[in-house]
Amino acid sequence: MASQRIPVTLTINGQKIVRDIEPRTLLVHFLRDELNLTGTHVGCDTSQCGACTILLDNQAVKSCTVLAIQADGSEIVTVEGLEQEQLHPIQEAFREKHGLQCGFCTPGAMMLGAYLLNHNGPLTEETIREQLDGLLCRCTGYENIVRSIQRANEIMNERQNAQQAARATGVG
Repeated sequence: MASQRIPVTLTINGQKIVRDIEPRTLLVHFLRDELNLTGTHVGCDTSQCGACTILLDNQAVKSCTVLAIQADGSEIVTVEGLEQEQLHPIQEAFREKHGLQCGFCTPGAMMLGAYLLNHNGPLTEETIREQLDGLLCRCTGYENIVRSIQRANEIMNERQNAQQAARATGVG
């Protein structure tokens, strides 16, 4: 018996996607298998590791906990959607501060970091560590991830200050 497919409309990394999806498809598998967005990693399928973290309507979400049809009408950003004209501050900081080791949890850590940069105000080490609670990293001990998120916050502030200065002087 053929399974019924349901139409779903999503905006993924700024692009509108309309697809018919089997109702039990997890969002992580839809992203990877149907859209070839393999930066979203599958580490457990049980919501334990956080490697599949994405932004769903501006919230950090483990995509293995959401059915693709539940995301109908939503805006999704994956690690592939972070980079625009230049590296996103979180990508730049992870490179600079060696926040990636084996790289398996890195996309989830970057997406969680991107969420923190946009939603939690001042980022203390304690705040970052609390938010990393749902991310399993087997090789960094989290130190470089924490430093990377802190550095990304500095980069964002530097860019905002440069933009404000450019506007004030009429340059750029």
